[in-house]
Amino acid sequence: MEIKQKKRSEISNEFKWNLTEIFLTKEDWQKAIDSMSIKTKEIEAFKGKLKDGASILDCFEKLYTASKLIGKIYVYANMTMHEDANVSEAQGMASLAESEYTKFNAAVSFVDPEILENDYEVVKGFVKNTAGLDAYAHVLDNLFRTKAHTLSAEVEEILANANEISKAPSKINEMLDSADMKFGEIKDEDGNSVELTPGRYGSYIRSKDRRVRKDVFDAYHEGYAKLKNTFTTMYSQSIKSDMFFAKTRKYESSRAASLSNYNIPVSVYDNLIEAVHEFLPVMHRYVAVRKKALNLDKVHMYDMFCPMIEEADTNVSYEEAKKKLAEGLAPLGKEYIDAMSKGMESSWIDVYENEGKMTGAYSWGVQGTPPYVLMNYDNKIGDMFTLAHEMGHSMHSYYSWGTQPKQYGSYSLFLAEVASTVNEALLMEHMLKTTDDPKVRLFLIGEYIDQFRGTVFRQTMFAEFEHIMHEQLEKGEPMTLEGACKTYRELVEKYHGPDFHADEFLDIEWMRISHFYRAFYVYQYSTGYSSAIAFAKRIKEEGEPAVKDYLDFLKAGSSDYSINILKKAGVDMSTPEPVREALKVFDELVTMLEKEYE
Repeated sequence: MEIKQKKRSEISNEFKWNLTEIFLTKEDWQKAIDSMSIKTKEIEAFKGKLKDGASILDCFEKLYTASKLIGKIYVYANMTMHEDANVSEAQGMASLAESEYTKFNAAVSFVDPEILENDYEVVKGFVKNTAGLDAYAHVLDNLFRTKAHTLSAEVEEILANANEISKAPSKINEMLDSADMKFGEIKDEDGNSVELTPGRYGSYIRSKDRRVRKDVFDAYHEGYAKLKNTFTTMYSQSIKSDMFFAKTRKYESSRAASLSNYNIPVSVYDNLIEAVHEFLPVMHRYVAVRKKALNLDKVHMYDMFCPMIEEADTNVSYEEAKKKLAEGLAPLGKEYIDAMSKGMESSWIDVYENEGKMTGAYSWGVQGTPPYVLMNYDNKIGDMFTLAHEMGHSMHSYYSWGTQPKQYGSYSLFLAEVASTVNEALLMEHMLKTTDDPKVRLFLIGEYIDQFRGTVFRQTMFAEFEHIMHEQLEKGEPMTLEGACKTYRELVEKYHGPDFHADEFLDIEWMRISHFYRAFYVYQYSTGYSSAIAFAKRIKEEGEPAVKDYLDFLKAGSSDYSINILKKAGVDMSTPEPVREALKVFDELVTMLEKEYE
């Protein structure tokens, strides 16, 4: 029996998102593109005039309105392509949207440099004396914060135009992963021949059958091994692009440039790695427990994702998952639950995998659209937690977009992983409380630990890898296939300890981490998870006051600097303490497992 992916047309509409809430038809999308030229010209009319408060206010109003529209154009086109990357029309739409986005950014790139020609004290006077401009006070403060890294209008326009070219490695990686790469077939637990896809990899790597896990791991990574020189070149060029923009903007490093976007001190990144290194012995203890639980001589990477308690690895249907979410997130209040439940029934979510669909899961949209969710749901308990995770993102967007004006509606990437993880933590607490079966409870503890392992330890390992790779090229040393693989292997061995065996194919695992093309992004999974554990703990212990602080956090958007928004809500990420406190919870969970397997 051969199991093939379904085509998009074979998926029921009730399990597909509804993009008509962005644009009713593709013709309307094209009309929106055509209207951008008028909106862009209205903004360009301010060239040479941004010398008084009224002009700056009028320019900002038109700029942020146009930004929302180009955002909708970009999201609609790319989400259409993510439904099925094999559709050439969708590829063309995404390409056109990328070009239009770049063209718009280039055309309006004069705004920041021209405002920065004013003295900041003079601009503060504009804010005080111009009715309405105070709504943009934080925008202006953030702009003058980066004055040393903002270049002339002419250079800013060149950089904006170069942005589309700089994304080439990421776009190539996306097309390889979604459409062009083939991974052959494997035999499932029942001997059926199954086409291996990125979505199915996530399911089969959790198989109870070790033979299946190994076959899936080897087949999947062999697909990347065939293109190892291509992926090395792509990533090298991506890093060089990061270096170009950082150097041009006069930052000391690519990392400093990336973190500066949200005013995050580089020390936060270093503190994270240092704190995680401090707890690596606990991670090694966990690997040893996993070895004992699965009765293995050595733990391989393909042994790291399967449940340690086989009997408890039950299926969870999509309908059941939605019900569990509503129950588990009840501490966040009726308003939150009602809004989330309505969203899940209102075509926010594209549920199941289909041929050509983008792999993984995400929450996306812009202010003025629903906060959509892409899933590749496969009826596993892990998929239920992924749904909780992505709905956390969507509810963060729902509250921010609904509360903040257009200039502050979006939230920073540094904050993006907090709400998603709060949902996961609360759902896990609920599941642990409501199960009487000791095997199920032990299974859930294992799942909770794996959330820590996958989000804090694994993502920090990724963060350390990309930092090393960037530093290497910034020192003038070439990036080679052998060097990158050696660095990655050494980190894997360091993070997993003496009971772990790094297979040959593990050397190239870095090639399939798509987030590496979004430089210095992954560390925010770890910091976000740590912040989320702090929020979940407060909600559990303090109730309503903590819920109010948390909802205020969700509503804050980008109305202040990210570090400040968290601090107002009771979490200080300028210190390593939230990371340490989260990892103490990990230590407690590992100790519980050790007692079970004494």
